[in-house]
Amino acid sequence: MQIPDASTPIVCDLTTAPDTEAERLAEYRRLFTHHAFLGRDRTAAGIRFRFRAEPGIEAWLRDLAAREKACCAFFAFDITTDGEEVRYDAAVSDNAAARAILEEYYALPDTLVSSLDDLSDRLAERGVVFATDAAGTVHRVQPTGDRVGG
Repeated sequence: MQIPDASTPIVCDLTTAPDTEAERLAEYRRLFTHHAFLGRDRTAAGIRFRFRAEPGIEAWLRDLAAREKACCAFFAFDITTDGEEVRYDAAVSDNAAARAILEEYYALPDTLVSSLDDLSDRLAERGVVFATDAAGTVHRVQPTGDRVGG
């Protein structure tokens, strides 16, 4: 997995995405409540979500990872199949704000946040805020001081 350089801007831009923030969060809820979800682990590089290698799961994960990478260049993803398991690995650039976002990503199976506002509130507690336009489209994520960290 090629992890982006620490100088990669911590930007989440969904303006050209085929889905909205709400639709993406709903997809994660479906993914993590799907019977194929086995669990998650921390890895040396980042995090891993594990799924049963059922028909369609690998393609779903590859598509989701490609959409995430398109809007959040500071993330790296690697989808692999090992026997009966599909692994969805994620890592971020060496940046405090990026690591805070990765921690929230890791927590998604538990929190299954119901809205972007919920996620924004959780990240704000870590010192990370979303910058949005008048339509509410997320354009970038900004650290807000020294509270970022884990």
